[in-house]
Amino acid sequence: MTDTPSLPHRLKESVVSLMPFLKKKPAPAVAPDAQVAAFLKDYSIEVMPRTAEKVEDFQSLLPAGTRVYIAHIDGTPIEDMVATAKRLARDGYAVMPHFPARIIKDRATLTDWIARYQGEAGVDQALLLAGGVTLPHGDFETSMQLLESGAFADFRRLHVAGHPEGNRDIDPDGSDTNVSEALRWKQRFSDTTDAQMALATQFCFEAEPIIAWADALKDAGITLPIHIGIAGPAKLQTMIKFAMACGVGPSLRVLQRRAMDVTKLLLPYEPDEVITALAAHKAAHPDFNVTNVHFFPLGGIKTNAKWAMDHGGANARPANPQKDPA
Repeated sequence: MTDTPSLPHRLKESVVSLMPFLKKKPAPAVAPDAQVAAFLKDYSIEVMPRTAEKVEDFQSLLPAGTRVYIAHIDGTPIEDMVATAKRLARDGYAVMPHFPARIIKDRATLTDWIARYQGEAGVDQALLLAGGVTLPHGDFETSMQLLESGAFADFRRLHVAGHPEGNRDIDPDGSDTNVSEALRWKQRFSDTTDAQMALATQFCFEAEPIIAWADALKDAGITLPIHIGIAGPAKLQTMIKFAMACGVGPSLRVLQRRAMDVTKLLLPYEPDEVITALAAHKAAHPDFNVTNVHFFPLGGIKTNAKWAMDHGGANARPANPQKDPA
């Protein structure tokens, strides 16, 4: 009697047999979609010191003046953060370092960081957030405490975190009670400061929940512009890993559905669908309060920048286009 191959074995054979067809072929050169290109105007992107070190030339990748957030992961020396800020500023980019409240020990540390950023890199923009650690390292726990400190009084632009799919760390019961109250506080603060404020959000994978959330904020009197977080191109396994680690909510089902489709399992995820849908909504509703795209380059800065160039037209043309980013 002949043994019947097991299901995992048959699945493996199927994947192997599909390999020649799963390799992504270069798409033919086509003009970027006008709505998408318009939506990508003035996009921003996030780096870390260790990822920035791998980029030989930012000017061959990013448009002149691009806002570049520098993520401050717990344990990263402030010297590395400032050196990255200095390099980006020297290349002509608008630098926006993270200030995670829970890893800042005290007012003296906060003042020192700001002085270094301003003195060495001319920084006048900041993203203020609670941070990813559970227990505060010192005096600060929330972005609101950072705002109340007055330490950012001479900053030109201040961004704070937004959560289109909620945040279980802030609202463990799954509601949006605490998140909503924090947003109302930040809106009141924005109304009393000269700094330009906006919400920079976690990345999402579906347009419909983003649109519903943004409209609900406006209906609630939250008028802060929204810079929507979008995950840049990456391997599906990488995307799922980051999405789970970052607490991405219901829109994770987009990746789960893709993982169930064997014809897409080995192909990289790209944000075409969510960007196209949001761009179309923005074109049809010019007062839509999502004003900018903020990229999380989970598959690498070069890969993300290349995707933006392919879809953004003149709005994504790098500062120095003479050098091939590949």
